[in-house]
Amino acid sequence: MMARGLMIAAPRSGGGKTTLTLAIMAALRARGVEVGGAKTGPDYIDPAFHEAATGRPGLNLDSWTMAPALLDTIMTQARQAAGMVVVEASMGLFDGLDTPDGARGAPSDIAARFDLPVILVLDVSGQGQSAAATALGFARLDPTVRVAGVILNRVGSERHRTMATRAITAIGLPVLGAFMRNPDLCMPERHLGLVQAREHDGLAGLLAQLAAQAERDLDLDALLALADGGRYTPPASRAIALPPPGQRIAVANDAAFSFVYAHMLMGWRDMGAEISFFSPLADEGPDDTCDACWLPGGYPELHAARLSAATRFHARLRHFAQTRPVHGECGGFMTLGASLTDRDGHTHAMVGLLDHETSFARRRMNLGYRAARLRHGCALGTVGTHLRGHEFHYATISNPGTDLPLADLRDGNGEDRGMAGGMRGNVSGTFFHVLARHG
Repeated sequence: MMARGLMIAAPRSGGGKTTLTLAIMAALRARGVEVGGAKTGPDYIDPAFHEAATGRPGLNLDSWTMAPALLDTIMTQARQAAGMVVVEASMGLFDGLDTPDGARGAPSDIAARFDLPVILVLDVSGQGQSAAATALGFARLDPTVRVAGVILNRVGSERHRTMATRAITAIGLPVLGAFMRNPDLCMPERHLGLVQAREHDGLAGLLAQLAAQAERDLDLDALLALADGGRYTPPASRAIALPPPGQRIAVANDAAFSFVYAHMLMGWRDMGAEISFFSPLADEGPDDTCDACWLPGGYPELHAARLSAATRFHARLRHFAQTRPVHGECGGFMTLGASLTDRDGHTHAMVGLLDHETSFARRRMNLGYRAARLRHGCALGTVGTHLRGHEFHYATISNPGTDLPLADLRDGNGEDRGMAGGMRGNVSGTFFHVLARHG
């Protein structure tokens, strides 16, 4: 089955993939192309920008956390919702774990599985003709990965562009355009990556600027022609990441709780579940007609005082938890605890359904894939359920409390990470973000 799609990749992180991806998405949408977006690997923030650029949910494709059937389901959903899918690679194109090919969590796994032509974004600042050597190496490293063209980024001058273009076209790769150095196109960042799309006041104007620049400086017709080359076989049946924890699920959703994977919600809805959003920052609690509650990750540390003062939210969540399951991931886990200390050292009382205490006063980065085995039945599954996901946080546990540990963790290389999370009654939580059930 023919399907239009391509991957925007680069040799490394920080080379301009997100900016070029958004520019291409916005420009194609302005042309009337129905375009959808996806990001390889665990990432909440970039898919939210993809959604803003395309008007469709931003999805994730990860070959380590997701079984092949789930990858095929997500890609099929993306391709059915849009006439063309633009996939943004994480890290460098071939970067991943030292596990068997096809399941390393590398963007190249996704490009090979779905026969996606790869457009390589090359940051050519500080080099000219040498960019061709990088392009040639990427094009020849893996015969299952089809590098179909190059976009030059951070070009210093017209002469600079000409030098790099001539060298790259001489090795047989088309150069589809170039973005000049422009500090005005830098995306604002904070400690977990870009500032969230919902917090970016000038996002509509930035997307319009990017679309105009892509239309002017990129060969979009050639890019569309390359995107026609992919083929895929839709799965016979749909797979889901995680069974819904209830028939009607209350999900916190605001600037403090926005890290929920679109494929998770889509899977729950496919199973007939309903999603009811509520805002803790607006002092709302879960709808009492729901039979499960999910507190996603996000940035509760930036809103700790408001969350501490949201007494109606606290009371309704405590009432809900007396009879129904409540689960918190990362930021949600912090909010379920006894207190949260912000980066300035101020401690704020949280909901107290679990009794651990977390702090940003002494930050430490925790980052990486996680495989979990549940010690207790909860909203994530029954005892013994195996899950895969990731951690990415700077908060530390200042007081572990006395709750039962929720799960046993290993990292992506199989190294033991010990016990994690907490469980008390109907309430569970962990820093671990789930992408999918495994096995």
